Amino acid sequence: MGTQDGAPSSGGRLGRLLRRAAGLLRLTSLRLRLVVVFALVALTAAVSASGIAYWLNRNTVLDRTQNAALKDFRKSLEDSAHTLPVHPQCSELQDTARQMAAGPQNYAVLLIGVDREGKECAATTEKDLLTLRSVPQSLRNAVEQVRPVDENNHATHHLYWQRKEVGDVPYLVAGAKVIGGGPTGYMMKSLATERQDLTSLGWSLGIATALALVGSALLAQAAATTVLRPVQRLGHAARQLGEGRLDTRLRVTGTDELADLSRTFNRTAERLQQRVEELSGREAASRRFVADMSHELRTPLTAITAVTEVLEEEADSLDPMIAPAVQLVVSETRRLNDLVENLMEVTRFDAGTARLVLDDVDVADQVTACIDARAWLDAVELDADRGIVARLDPRRLDVILANLIGNALKHGGSPVRVSVRTELAEPAAAVPAAEGPEPAEGPAAEAGPDEEAARFEQGREIADGELVIRVRDHGPGIPEEVLPHVFDRFYKASASRPRSEGSGLGLSIAQENAHIHGGRISAANHPEGGAVFTLRLPMDASPLADDDRPTDRGQRPKAAGEGAEGRR
Repeated sequence: MGTQDGAPSSGGRLGRLLRRAAGLLRLTSLRLRLVVVFALVALTAAVSASGIAYWLNRNTVLDRTQNAALKDFRKSLEDSAHTLPVHPQCSELQDTARQMAAGPQNYAVLLIGVDREGKECAATTEKDLLTLRSVPQSLRNAVEQVRPVDENNHATHHLYWQRKEVGDVPYLVAGAKVIGGGPTGYMMKSLATERQDLTSLGWSLGIATALALVGSALLAQAAATTVLRPVQRLGHAARQLGEGRLDTRLRVTGTDELADLSRTFNRTAERLQQRVEELSGREAASRRFVADMSHELRTPLTAITAVTEVLEEEADSLDPMIAPAVQLVVSETRRLNDLVENLMEVTRFDAGTARLVLDDVDVADQVTACIDARAWLDAVELDADRGIVARLDPRRLDVILANLIGNALKHGGSPVRVSVRTELAEPAAAVPAAEGPEPAEGPAAEAGPDEEAARFEQGREIADGELVIRVRDHGPGIPEEVLPHVFDRFYKASASRPRSEGSGLGLSIAQENAHIHGGRISAANHPEGGAVFTLRLPMDASPLADDDRPTDRGQRPKAAGEGAEGRR
């Protein structure tokens, strides 16, 4: 017979279902784990109880049927021994066999004897079922065995039995030999009825096990819902707390462990809110103090600066013993003025009041103007293509360039090389303040006009890219332990030189100005020596501008070298 067409596909579907079930069991859901644990416990208990019940009932049913049949067979065999001669004829054996089989136990009988002529005769009630060949050899050997008589054994022959299957039907086979001479008898009783009863019992126990499993799953679901609902509320409240909603509280009901956990969460959230409000108040007070102090210092500093400028102009006519002191006062006054300006700028960033004032900027012209205004033309090499126009805040771009180039001149030494390129925008990601090494400058990193034209031919618009300005010096580079801190406020690499011309805020202010544009600055060491600072800005910062809010348009550009901080 051929196989059905649907067999292979059904096997494939079964395999997929099993794989899906295995995938579900790998889930880490607490609800699923509770349901699975409940189900496994219920399944184990139900299977154990069903197995024990089935085993006990099976033994009881089989033992009762077997004992009744063997008892009846022994009695019938003993009774027949009194009516039969020692050497019976075959007809007498056949009649006796029919009489024995006619009893209430309904079993087949085989009697074997020897007549007067010494000829063996076998009489059976069912020729197709019970013959001498159908009796197991081991049972025949046991029946024929003569056992010695002693204190523990009072008979030479005993009744023996065993179970066997004939065509998937179980049978009880037993045999015994009449003591003192007489026939040997065998019986064969069907156990099909008992098997059917046990099968029905097995199905009943299986259905009961399945119902117990379903019931345990429902109970587990109910228990999981009862237990997990407070946990879910707690998780939701924790997420809200993590998002900054410090007024989040849980409604507490009951007196169990989950209620205690909710109360603990509420107390923790309340203390956290109080602590954050306290710290926020202190931070706001600190910012106000710095802002007020910086603002109040500007008035006397303006007067002091005017006096120092007059003294500087008259330095040639002063006494040679006084001139160094006057020069020191002039330089320190300028340093103090720069520090106050930087503190006010940092205060604006911290308060969130710094705003962009955008304009279309030719980047090459902006870099040239920054270098020229600070008299750095002889110390800086510019590699910038004309015509790269970006929509940025020119004042803030000037601050960034002044800090980066001034820092490179102060600590790296000339020549400082400034390159301006445009690249495709990188995917948005959290970028550390000081990143790993940037690509080395050269043909691979600085695309020329030909590569820019190729980009246009491939449909990559520059307006969708970003502006990349690299400032490289030829100094000793930045120590590896300093790289992660170069943009920290007031950080100076050398503890032996805590007082220097820089305020320690220049690179931090440059980074903040890059961030307000939606860009960033990274620091690295060039493979050929020296440090490389890479500024990345969007070509159009319009989405980040808010012209409806107050701006700080009137602030002046920083003076030459302003904000450049020590890094090594």
